[in-house]
Amino acid sequence: MKKVVQSGIAARKAGSRRRRAGFTLVEMLVVLAIIGLISALVGPRVLGQLTESRERAAQLQIEAFSSALDIFFIDVGRYPTQAEGLRALMEPPSGATSWNGPYLRGSSLPRDPWGQDYIYSAGGGTYNIVSRGPDGVGATQ
Repeated sequence: MKKVVQSGIAARKAGSRRRRAGFTLVEMLVVLAIIGLISALVGPRVLGQLTESRERAAQLQIEAFSSALDIFFIDVGRYPTQAEGLRALMEPPSGATSWNGPYLRGSSLPRDPWGQDYIYSAGGGTYNIVSRGPDGVGATQ
């Protein structure tokens, strides 16, 4: 068996190759700082656009309800009462003989983009539909 002994220069080269193979702690911290800065700058813009898109989706759903309510009015001769609510667009209310629904697609009433039910109020031949919004309290019309 031969024993191989590396010379001093060869041993230093092998050691320096091992040190160069990975990243230093400073390099890793610089990369993390850059990622943090990018996230801090881009994050609020993305969240702002998400909020705007949810509000726009709620407005579009309310417009779809309004169209369906107008067709309900043409068929039945009145808007659903407060007690009947938007459910009257999916299921015939009692006493509505000329109901030709369902007036909305799907098997259930859509919920607002924040997962809440829309609020329907009616009276005096008019109606109002609002969403509670992202905080569950406010109203988006």
